[in-house]
Amino acid sequence: MTGTAADVLARCAMLGEVSEELDGLTRRFATPALASAGEIVAGWMKDAGMTTRRDAVGNVIGRHGGGERALVLGSHLDTVPNAGTFDGPLGIVAAIAVVERLAVGGPQPSCPVEVVAFADEEGTRFGTSYLGSAAYVGAFEPAWLDHVDAEGITLRDAIRASGGEPDAAVDVRPPDLAGYLEIHIEQGPVLEREGLPVGVVTAIAGQTRARIVLTGEAGHAGTLPMDARHDALAAAAEAVLAVERRGRSEPGLVATVGALALSPNVGNVVPGEVRMLLDLRHADDGVRRRAAAEVRADVEGIAAARGVDAAWTTRYDTPAVVLDTTLRARLADALRVQGIPARDLASGAGHDAVVVSRICPAAMLFVRCAGGISHDPRESVSEEDVAVALDVLEHAVRAS
Repeated sequence: MTGTAADVLARCAMLGEVSEELDGLTRRFATPALASAGEIVAGWMKDAGMTTRRDAVGNVIGRHGGGERALVLGSHLDTVPNAGTFDGPLGIVAAIAVVERLAVGGPQPSCPVEVVAFADEEGTRFGTSYLGSAAYVGAFEPAWLDHVDAEGITLRDAIRASGGEPDAAVDVRPPDLAGYLEIHIEQGPVLEREGLPVGVVTAIAGQTRARIVLTGEAGHAGTLPMDARHDALAAAAEAVLAVERRGRSEPGLVATVGALALSPNVGNVVPGEVRMLLDLRHADDGVRRRAAAEVRADVEGIAAARGVDAAWTTRYDTPAVVLDTTLRARLADALRVQGIPARDLASGAGHDAVVVSRICPAAMLFVRCAGGISHDPRESVSEEDVAVALDVLEHAVRAS
């Protein structure tokens, strides 16, 4: 049989060897490593009988069958630094495997199938999350071309150097698509805890990211009396715990302070300023926005009680995406055929489905990952779970 789970795992391992670094997997946008991985993927697409192309930003696209309104399958080919081998590539390789199964025969979908390996979802190099899918659906922002990476290279020059066409990326018209289906590792422990191989994603959580600056007064750690201190770090410590309490108080809400920076950053002074980065997510935008307002009130109250100023800047605010009920039902039906419960769950992480859902129905299938670990070399999925995911995706595609 072609398109097996064993094939998928072997191909993910092969892509895991294509990296910018010798001692870990890092594959950023518009790098030789990404181009090499794209060539490998294009070869697999051709072997499966697909016609292939590379668009203006380096998305690798394969097409099976004729007609206009394609059903799109895929995920992203780029990675975070020191990544695992499945976050992104699993969805691409699984999609190719399903096309291989279609090519063998059996009921065919009523529309062509397009497989896309998106060139940039993580935004690691230029801070442009979903760049690949945005270019694919005609939502590429012209201002992105002026973004600069750590080496001072603009996005425009990086696209050009990798063989792309930066100006053409801006002029893409949204394609007319029948739908979008994406397989992805869960990146969490829910499926593992419940003993389930896969789950149907209901929604992708909205996100609020904020920069909080707490400003007190620096002072000598040994000579400034305790009752005269306006310690920004003490206020920050209390604020971090307040954020955690809010996150634990509402089902489905996650709230994290991911970074702290002190000024002065030395050991024998009372810190005068602390900068904090807050990340808050929920699949219901009303819950998320209310929680953000409550966290802000908590932080401002803590600051006022300690004689510290608090400044809040929202840096990122994206709405939740509810995935298509018809496509979700098709995935659930395929699971029931196998006698597997159709577990609904929300995604706390962003995915290319966020962008593609702007122009067509979209759905996702999560695959159980060991320990819920992702963005890490320890990422792991089982052949048995991947086999279930392939059967579900094949069923959904043939029913389209």
